[in-house]
Amino acid sequence: MTPHVQTFFDKATSTATHLVSDPATGVAAVIDPVLDFEPKAARLSSASADAVLAAVHDQGLSLAYVLETHAHADHLSAADYIRRQTGAAVVIGTQITEVQKIFIPRFEADDATDDGRVFDRLLTEGDVLPLGALEIGVLHTPGHTPACVTYLIGDAAFVGDTLFMPDYGTARADFPGGDAATLYRSTRKILALPDDTRIFVGHDYLPAGREAFAWETTVAAQRAGNIHVRDGVDEAAFVAMREGRDATLAAPTLILPSLQVNIRAGALPPATAAGNVFLKLPVTVQA
Repeated sequence: MTPHVQTFFDKATSTATHLVSDPATGVAAVIDPVLDFEPKAARLSSASADAVLAAVHDQGLSLAYVLETHAHADHLSAADYIRRQTGAAVVIGTQITEVQKIFIPRFEADDATDDGRVFDRLLTEGDVLPLGALEIGVLHTPGHTPACVTYLIGDAAFVGDTLFMPDYGTARADFPGGDAATLYRSTRKILALPDDTRIFVGHDYLPAGREAFAWETTVAAQRAGNIHVRDGVDEAAFVAMREGRDATLAAPTLILPSLQVNIRAGALPPATAAGNVFLKLPVTVQA
């Protein structure tokens, strides 16, 4: 069966948010929504999420889930905002607890727990959720982070950051808990799906030679042309390439605010007695 997919692209973070619905019943899920954050002024807004919610309303959809493919390091999640607006359940892979265990101490986030309870559902590979007449299946696809999952809905796979468009390749694997060899095996799991499976990626960075942003491809196109993991590229070659490339990459601009919010399912830290909310900036002092 074929779900209806509408994509909202946030140019500030190069993030593709997907609104997926069952045409027969109108039951819907939103995947990887963005909470807008202007870092110079530390100013939050909900314009991107509100655009998704307006589409839900205008199309008469019933939003059942916010599906997170992982704890993002490049944008703040609007999951909690959408949950508070609609009652939709926030869903993520069960290995989010590993990510929480890494970053809660890093930010001294004493209000947060590392058991995943701030999310409504924790899923493992093989779990299934109903989406009207459709089903949401789960593949565990770690490597970029320990908690990455791919959601399978009808003929579509929502892969988050595990794969990008064929002309851009794959995600980095140098974050805490990431691993290039694990990432390679996860890509092969996705690319073992039927050739005509539609793949929806979580970001597009507009590589040289392409003028239009894109976020939809197929398993066949990835196997034939992905510059990092096309058929014929073995694990050793991929790991050498990925680790070498990752060593040259700077940290994402929003990594520190994003992770503090995203380990809390998109919620902000609690306000102080004066009503102010603060995100922390851990400082690394080099000799």
